[in-house]
Amino acid sequence: MRTSGFLLSIVVAAASLAPMAFAQKAESFNPHPRHFPTKQRFVVEFAARGGGSNLTYHNGPVLTNAYVIPIYWGPTWGSGGSDNSISTSLSNYIDGNGTTDPGYGLTGEYNVITQYYETGPVYIVKSNLGAMGGAIYDSSAPPTNVTDAAVQSEVLKVTKNAPRTDTIYEVFLPASSYSSDGSATSCGGPNLTYCAYHGNFQHSGLDVKYASMPYPSCGGCQSSGFSTTQNFEHFVSHETREAVTDEDGTAWYDHRGYEADDKCAWSPTPFTDSITGVNADGSPFAYQYEWSNANSGCVKTR
Repeated sequence: MRTSGFLLSIVVAAASLAPMAFAQKAESFNPHPRHFPTKQRFVVEFAARGGGSNLTYHNGPVLTNAYVIPIYWGPTWGSGGSDNSISTSLSNYIDGNGTTDPGYGLTGEYNVITQYYETGPVYIVKSNLGAMGGAIYDSSAPPTNVTDAAVQSEVLKVTKNAPRTDTIYEVFLPASSYSSDGSATSCGGPNLTYCAYHGNFQHSGLDVKYASMPYPSCGGCQSSGFSTTQNFEHFVSHETREAVTDEDGTAWYDHRGYEADDKCAWSPTPFTDSITGVNADGSPFAYQYEWSNANSGCVKTR
């Protein structure tokens, strides 16, 4: 197996906040916290009800030093597989390879997250990947229904039960599988509710961060004109930023329980940026807008 990721080095300066207690009430407005809403759910939750309130800090941890390691589960992702060009593009996207805006858009689109901190202003710099370099390819076939427990087990399997606590393990599923979390499912499942999600779990005293990245095989999780690779990039930009700013679901979200990228998931329309890099098929990297408290609205950058 090959491993890789990128490092966000976040230097935190001292400042004071008025932390708020975790609001259980907020989750009653959001039936699936930390889950990327489908287009249909977004219309109901945001377009119909409005989504203009700023995020507040709920005294939970922010992932201040974050690697991202993609895990490609299934034989289609590897060399010669039908999805190999997608996995290659996604690894380049995550690592920021060949970009003139270095570091996975950190100096552009990703700098919005610098305002979401624990104790003070945050500064992010691209750092040397060192020994982390590559991605993890697991050629074993995942089940058709990949439960949340199965995703967690896959993370432990490929890390040999020694996951890093400074890493977001993003598990990509092939088109032959779908994700489920309780009765809710992703594209391909019987109860389409979400497109992707991030979470955390405890293992041997470690707080493990991960994301489930199902194949974007349905209209409810596709942006018009995007390729499969670009739709996956939409998922990556969304879930990575939220896993950094709300790693345990107790840090930054609004009064209804929605995180920064939930609030801008489909509107304004997700965009592409060839300056940050291009995919194997020549298409530009894809991103989405993110909520900015400083602007009280969705922005590309700040």
